[in-house]
Amino acid sequence: MPRKIPMRRCVATGESLPKKELIRIVRTPEKTIIVDPTGKANGRGAYLKKDPEAVAAAKKNRSLEKALKEEIPETFWPLLEQAVR
Repeated sequence: MPRKIPMRRCVATGESLPKKELIRIVRTPEKTIIVDPTGKANGRGAYLKKDPEAVAAAKKNRSLEKALKEEIPETFWPLLEQAVR
């Protein structure tokens, strides 16, 4: 019997994709926003498609801020764009 592939929903596009095709963004208990390459960091997480258009949509619609319930600093967006590439 094949293993079940974990699916997650992109907060920007609304697509359900396999977890490996998404990048996890985390608001840590210390209220900092980080990119979580392991997918196991402690805190509130949100998933984003590994696509520059999805990052632009998340910034425009503020969907990442809504999902994490925290304001995202402007300095974080270039880091996220670099992690997606």
